[in-house]
Amino acid sequence: MSKEAAATAVKEARAPAPPRPPVAKMYRILVVDDHSIVRRGIRSLLESHPGWEVCGEASNGAEALHKVAAEHPDLMVLDLTMPEKNGLEVTRVARQQSPQTDVLILTMHFSEEIAKEVLRCGARGYLLKSDADHELLTAVRHIQQHKPFFTGKLASTMAESFVRDPSTKDSGDTEMPLSPRELEVVQLLASGKSNKEAAAMIGVSTRTVESHRNHIMRKMEFRSFSDLIRFAIRFNLIQP
Repeated sequence: MSKEAAATAVKEARAPAPPRPPVAKMYRILVVDDHSIVRRGIRSLLESHPGWEVCGEASNGAEALHKVAAEHPDLMVLDLTMPEKNGLEVTRVARQQSPQTDVLILTMHFSEEIAKEVLRCGARGYLLKSDADHELLTAVRHIQQHKPFFTGKLASTMAESFVRDPSTKDSGDTEMPLSPRELEVVQLLASGKSNKEAAAMIGVSTRTVESHRNHIMRKMEFRSFSDLIRFAIRFNLIQP
């Protein structure tokens, strides 16, 4: 080998290696449902998509909020009806503590009123569990691209208008009459919890739950506790 060739070889050996292409950031998803078989099914669907990973699972609302605070996932796929904290309350708190975490609500039944309340709490999507097999991946892709996704009768144009400006409503819209906290109290009481049990589950006093209950009865003009239960069934807060 000539001196020139040897010098060139040494120079090339000492040259810094070309930079490696950046590794694509994984899209991290938290799955929240109180049924383990549902979580496994959702996880299997999500992890079939390249670039997505399930970074954790939770079986109730309190655990979900703990995981959001610890993991700050890109997306939380969240069941609407769960123990300890319902999906509306979890959505509202999660969006406060981790604004970069989008929320996709997954539920058994369609309710336009609840879907609108979900939007007001900060969720970006609303999907029926019965549609999850063929729409879950599409829903997540929409949300990953910062687009809303809503299933059933709620048109995507309405969803976009709510996400853009939650205070803007058509004159014909029916607004959910109860706050997220009041809905949580209704869900617990209608599912058979006593005032004391409901208070312990949401971290307030028994007197506060009693006050919520009385206010709900007056606001909704319920004549009996049966009216409250029928309301909970109508809005899919409990299963009949």
